[in-house]
Amino acid sequence: MEHKTASADARDDGMAEASGLDARMVRIVRQTLADQVYGDLKELLLAGRAAPGERFTLRGLAGAIGTSAMPVREAVSRLVTENALEVLPNRAVRVPLMSRARFTELRLIRVSLEGLAVTVAATAATDEEIAEVARFERLFAAERDKKRPDGAAAMRHNKDLHFALYRAAHLPTLMQMIEGLWLQIGPVLNLDFRAGPERVREGEAHIHHAALIGALRARDPEAARAALVTDIWSAGDFILSRGVLPD
Repeated sequence: MEHKTASADARDDGMAEASGLDARMVRIVRQTLADQVYGDLKELLLAGRAAPGERFTLRGLAGAIGTSAMPVREAVSRLVTENALEVLPNRAVRVPLMSRARFTELRLIRVSLEGLAVTVAATAATDEEIAEVARFERLFAAERDKKRPDGAAAMRHNKDLHFALYRAAHLPTLMQMIEGLWLQIGPVLNLDFRAGPERVREGEAHIHHAALIGALRARDPEAARAALVTDIWSAGDFILSRGVLPD
């Protein structure tokens, strides 16, 4: 019969405890990586840095990020449930295509939800928050004024402007709903700002942004909503006019 000393028992208990701690740490690290990958992919989609129909593999994405496939798979699964990505039969991952009908539907919902956010923000935003929105507009305008504007940079500044505005409404549930819409619509906005440098230079976004900021500074909810709705509607009309969305 085997006998253990008290010190041996303590060592065994310590090893078991360490093993359990190690296992928990592995899960924490894996989850942290999955959250980081999810955040990076989400930002890519929100900022329109991926186009509708663009494909990638989990292995390729893991290699590009420099991590294992597991956190990538978990992040992608979350985005699939949010209708931001889809898994194809061959297990490739794709940014979903968007039909004209779905784009039109999402535009109507955006006008409602984002219009509500800007209406509230016009009276709820602090002076510092309005200044932040204006700062992103200056970055957008500076990109637009270049001889050959970078469409990707313009899109990023446009997204940052809109989200700074919506955060200023201080309505976290509404913000979450808007973010879900942008996860789906962001890649389609790729078809606007990345249509070419001429589109960035000659588009009307800067006009609507200026009107929006003026309305915020005047604390005028109706004017702020009108400027935002016009911005969303005119960008949507341009995308629809290009005939690149399937029926």
